[in-house]
Amino acid sequence: MDSRPPHPKIQAPGLIWQWRKKSWTPRWRPPQRLSKLMKGENLKHLLDRPEELISRCHYLEGQLEALVEASEGSTLNTFDGTMGTLLKRYQSDPDSPYFSLRPKSRKPYDFYIPKLINHIGGSRLNEITGIDLKKWHGVWSKGGTRLAASKMSRAVVDAAVSYGIMTRLPDCLELKEVLKSASRKLPNPKRREVVIAANQVIALRKAAHAAGRPSSALAYALVYETTLRLWDVIGQWVPIQSEGVSDVINTRTGNKWFGLRWEDIDEHMVLRYVPSKTSMKTGLAVTYPLNKAPMVMEELEKWPLEQRTGPVIVYEVNGRPYLSEVFSSMWSRDRKAAGIDTSIWARDLRASGISEARAAGVATDDAAKVAGHASTKTTSAVYDRAALAAAERFADARASKRDAK
Repeated sequence: MDSRPPHPKIQAPGLIWQWRKKSWTPRWRPPQRLSKLMKGENLKHLLDRPEELISRCHYLEGQLEALVEASEGSTLNTFDGTMGTLLKRYQSDPDSPYFSLRPKSRKPYDFYIPKLINHIGGSRLNEITGIDLKKWHGVWSKGGTRLAASKMSRAVVDAAVSYGIMTRLPDCLELKEVLKSASRKLPNPKRREVVIAANQVIALRKAAHAAGRPSSALAYALVYETTLRLWDVIGQWVPIQSEGVSDVINTRTGNKWFGLRWEDIDEHMVLRYVPSKTSMKTGLAVTYPLNKAPMVMEELEKWPLEQRTGPVIVYEVNGRPYLSEVFSSMWSRDRKAAGIDTSIWARDLRASGISEARAAGVATDDAAKVAGHASTKTTSAVYDRAALAAAERFADARASKRDAK
């Protein structure tokens, strides 16, 4: 008689449950016939986060499908007037805007495209109406409870239809107008208004140190103080064939890493970094005087000079930069230990830093420069001077307000 407890009743494409050391471990595994194309993945770190577990499985399925299509040849001539073949073509055509997306930005597309193909892939473009979109919205948003999921699903469909117009595929131009008109009448998610206070960031850092992860504490401080994006601070692992040269490579997974490095901080403790979001567009660098970022300076006291080389944030367990899923898991633990509500996300640290500065009276122009939101391009020398001056006023105002409290 099997004495093992039943495994969690969570289902997702490719998800299997394996009994390991007196507990069930979730694992994504491709079909045996496709195992040469893609390896399985242990998802134990997502065991207590079922939504992220399911999301990761869908993402991996999307990656596998792309590999299958690549191995079987181009799908550019398979368009038959349905939404399914349009989505596949959008995701496989080398000239598609899909391939202009950064790997981090491409992830939600890889997650939603297989789901959309499964749900509406058989719909013919010349038969889709605004009423159809309204019905789909009800499914995608789970009756209005997940408006963000519906908005992203519509964004993916819109991107595919726009690609269809670009390549002069039949019925796409008319469908674009139909979807645009119908979307105006659908509700969108409310803008996030969560603000993490400085004392909560201190609590998060303490929790990370208590767990033996000074890397996480430094990451929280850097995002909150400098308002860099989280994925720039911890970095991103991308397929090795992606653009750019990196000396941080994981030969096991075939990925390379880009992100914040110690070399981006000069001898005067001024950080200059080109965010991934602007590197392919404006190329403008974010500049911040770290000696005016008290939380960062407190953390840096724990980092010997001889260790300040290569990636700034390195996971203590394996000596490599974090996988985004692993960092997310560590954030959840620190958030719980710090007594912070589960509705607060790690990426709220950046917006909260900007909000603190604006509340302290920082000018919008200064906040925009520090956050990397500048819309005009100038020479690097002029931009550096303007950005550093703005960052000093930005940091001084925040420190003054914090001290006053």
